[in-house]
Amino acid sequence: MSIPLPPVRGTLTPNRPLADLTWMRVGGPADVLFLPADRDDLAAFLAALDPSLPVFPMGVGSNLIVRDGGIRGVVIRLGRGFNAIEIDQTRVTAGAAALDAHVARKAAQAGLDLTFLRTIPGAIGGAVRMNAGCYGSYVADVFVEAEAVTRAGEVVTLTAADLNFQYRQSSLPEGWVLTRATFEAPTGDPAALEERMATQVARRDETQPTKDRTAGSTFRNPGGFSSTGKPDDVHDLKAWKVIDEAGLRGAMRGGAQMNPKHPNFLTNTGAATAADLEGLGEEVRKKVFQNSGITLEWEIMRVGEPAAE
Repeated sequence: MSIPLPPVRGTLTPNRPLADLTWMRVGGPADVLFLPADRDDLAAFLAALDPSLPVFPMGVGSNLIVRDGGIRGVVIRLGRGFNAIEIDQTRVTAGAAALDAHVARKAAQAGLDLTFLRTIPGAIGGAVRMNAGCYGSYVADVFVEAEAVTRAGEVVTLTAADLNFQYRQSSLPEGWVLTRATFEAPTGDPAALEERMATQVARRDETQPTKDRTAGSTFRNPGGFSSTGKPDDVHDLKAWKVIDEAGLRGAMRGGAQMNPKHPNFLTNTGAATAADLEGLGEEVRKKVFQNSGITLEWEIMRVGEPAAE
């Protein structure tokens, strides 16, 4: 990258491979990877960064395919300076890098019910960005506010209206970086909450390929919203079901596979490229449409450029 970068207190790494930072273990390098020391370091960097340079905030890589050609511009990954979890009566404030499972467990110990987060792979920043949900509960149901740093380096507070939560998505402007979020949690008995989470984990491990290289659910369930406007994730029309009905359970392309245990889990069997994974996903979308007339929408984010020919 020929454009000079502002000085930082964190770490700037040029031409940083990203495959080891994603659950799928695929993808090319970032032009630059920035790990800010804290919010002020992040804000100062973005304020001084050439506005022509694209910025991509990256979480723990649990819901992401980085294409084989890598990502142009600056990839920002939040670390230890952004993983604090604080509890004040019924409110839980968590840094964007705090793992969803850790937030659920710490809240439960305080008698607060954020148990739906326990089995969601990833961190709080991604959970807010994607309005993550499970067992009929969503981030939008408990969200109070979030803090973000804009592409221009301004620190702002975002409400639910600002984020415009929808099924598996929100409206965070491009280049903005979520740094923390606050939730209003229902109360519950700590022991009962712990038991519920243990049951959820057991159920997940029984039905999902948790030991394989996946990025969670590949496609959104086709239902979208219920008649009440609430995201509908408990209806009969499931992505895995229409994939299965199209005969695609276990389908392969190169080292990529639609997992035999759960066909909505795109899997790197060991030697997949990002092109294998995305190509198989697109093939599944095409065949499901031909079979049922349903257009599956990606839940996994795909970013970056294909490998050069």
